[in-house]
Amino acid sequence: MVDLGVREGLTDGAVRAITEGTHGDPFAILGPHRVSGARTAIRTFKPNARAITLISADGRKLADFQHVEGGLWVAFAQGDPGLYRLRVEWPNGSHEAEDPYSFGPLLGEMDVYLLAEGQHRYLADTLGAVVTEVGGVPGVRFAVWAPNARRVSVVGNFNVWDGRRHPMRLRRECGVWELFIPRLPAGEAYKYEIIGVSGELLPDKADPVARQYELAPATASIVTDPKPFEWHDATFMRNRAAFQSKTAPFSVYEVHAGSWQRPDGKPVTWRFLAEHLVAYVKHMGFTHIELLPIMEHPFGGSWGYQPLGLFAPTARYGSPADFARFVDACHEAGIGVILDWVPAHFPTDAHGLAHFDGTPLYEHQDPREGFHQDWNTLIYNFGRTEVIGFLVASALEWLKRFHIDGLRVDAVASMLYRDYSRKPGEWIPNKYGGRENLEAVSFIKHLNGVIAHEVPDALMIAEESTAWPGVTAPLADGGLGFAYKWNMGWMHDSLDYFALEPVHRKYHHNQLTFALMYAYSERFVLPLSHDEVVHGKRSIFGRMPGDEWQRFANIRAYYAFMWTHPGKKLTFMGNEIAQGREWNNDGTIDLWLESRANNLGVQRLTRDLNTLYRAEPALHARDFDPEGFQWIVVDDNEQSTLAYMRWGFEKDAPCLVVGNFTPVPRSGYRVGVPRAGKWREVFNSDAEIYGGSNMGNKGRLTANNTPSHGMNFSLDLTLPPLAVVILRWDGETPAAEPKAAKKSKVQS
Repeated sequence: MVDLGVREGLTDGAVRAITEGTHGDPFAILGPHRVSGARTAIRTFKPNARAITLISADGRKLADFQHVEGGLWVAFAQGDPGLYRLRVEWPNGSHEAEDPYSFGPLLGEMDVYLLAEGQHRYLADTLGAVVTEVGGVPGVRFAVWAPNARRVSVVGNFNVWDGRRHPMRLRRECGVWELFIPRLPAGEAYKYEIIGVSGELLPDKADPVARQYELAPATASIVTDPKPFEWHDATFMRNRAAFQSKTAPFSVYEVHAGSWQRPDGKPVTWRFLAEHLVAYVKHMGFTHIELLPIMEHPFGGSWGYQPLGLFAPTARYGSPADFARFVDACHEAGIGVILDWVPAHFPTDAHGLAHFDGTPLYEHQDPREGFHQDWNTLIYNFGRTEVIGFLVASALEWLKRFHIDGLRVDAVASMLYRDYSRKPGEWIPNKYGGRENLEAVSFIKHLNGVIAHEVPDALMIAEESTAWPGVTAPLADGGLGFAYKWNMGWMHDSLDYFALEPVHRKYHHNQLTFALMYAYSERFVLPLSHDEVVHGKRSIFGRMPGDEWQRFANIRAYYAFMWTHPGKKLTFMGNEIAQGREWNNDGTIDLWLESRANNLGVQRLTRDLNTLYRAEPALHARDFDPEGFQWIVVDDNEQSTLAYMRWGFEKDAPCLVVGNFTPVPRSGYRVGVPRAGKWREVFNSDAEIYGGSNMGNKGRLTANNTPSHGMNFSLDLTLPPLAVVILRWDGETPAAEPKAAKKSKVQS
């Protein structure tokens, strides 16, 4: 006979709510509770258990549990049982551990305060699944923000995905649900089972701040091994501020990790990339690798641009520790790592952030603000402090935990404008009636301010395709505070120009020169990115006109023009070998083209441009200073020829760049120069080793005293066809240089 006292302190409604898994305050029923006299009732919910024994901390049996109803059990102890364990006999074995409902509130007062204010910068150390000890007991502390939920439970293999077994405690002050599960190890898969605000059972949700996920298409979160990664990049990190200064060379190799190369057709791993990609990038002379988003994402075809796990590297390529080893290998090789990061929107997958607690928690309720029509995704609610805190904490996670050197923020333009890609009537004006998204602007400024304070030597880079003023201007001056902005105008103009047959280029000369009209309005990166080699746009090489020789000559001249133009550099994988076909994320780039002489020539040219670019301060040190650039020949559209000076600082030798963008060789082409003496031809895109005709200036020339182009001196040059030559001043000026020479008026 069951003792009728087992229901002491319980109502029928409370028992029903616990057994049905609808109780919003499980700690009010489960765990230890003082009842009549000096007795303590210890209640636990263990459906299908055969027997349960109450065990003291030192291993003594204190009592047997009695079954109440529907999987609810109770045992009675005299006085305070202290720290106790539950020994549970299951049909297939036994398990012994402390009672999750015997532990008090877990989050500290400061954590609760910061979470409520949306100011907690280390969310993954507080929310999510944290392997820890509570009162000397090892286990996992779970915490998740779901302020409007009626009930939240942790589910996983450890409780047969039964949401009734581990319901959580709500910390109403901040809307966070928490639970400590003793003796649970790292590596366990889990999700949250949530009853929404209207009483509906939602699809199981992955943890928004999980640091690890199952391999797609599985969608559960993983309790991450807390063992800290052992870094070997102290020297790189110590020198990073100088390495990434505005006056330093910055040449980026953009990579989609899954389709660079595959070892014997097998899936890519971080370990493979740490060995092979790092060696290749170092050999090619790039300063940085930029990875398309590697945050966990459900659909591989999105290339990572629809992420749900903003705190976790995707499981597609290995563990978080494997990713950290990849970053460490990059740093040991002297290569920086930039990640594409997507705070603009997120996918609608049921296991993700959408309607997380039964309400539009992370997104806007109104689709005119909250739904992105271009990508069928949801837009973060930048007016909610907790959402801002979530995104800022994600950025810091990558920069601090994984030593990432910069974030390229995707789709900034879509964040800045409420009417982005919307027709009249499909968007809501701001409070002043305008189209600017004031909340997004405030978020971006706050984000960049936090990063500048917390990680001052990290780079924040904007993909921003409009003329929004001050994207890279300091926050103190009213700017958005980014370090760099992608120059989409230069990219479109220059690609369109080089796609023209040379005979037509004289009518489009301004497409090469126009970018200098605004080159110093922002700090620009010149991008030839993944977006330009997909969806029918053709590869960069595929756009080049003419026969095979001319196509290779054109791409060599284009790259030389890019590497000598003011602005930092970025090119997507495959561009450096003049890959003929478009990029396919399910394949790999055609590195086998190295076996073809012309492709190998473009690859060598890219490597040599990187080497020269890094070696010559004139080509990088004053990218954002108008005094670092000077037109010599800007208006020779009839011959499609340009000449300009690149200046470093006073101690640095200047460089003269001359481009002939027709297939007609030109001899005796006079170009004014600001200094007498020797000028060495340090680069020629027509060199034989690159696949060119080997026409040039025989290494070294001496400037004569014939004035030209407003200069006191000049050079008689041979200009190869469809080529760029670079000459560096390489000798002492015999006489004092007239001040007017260097300060000569720019021709227009």
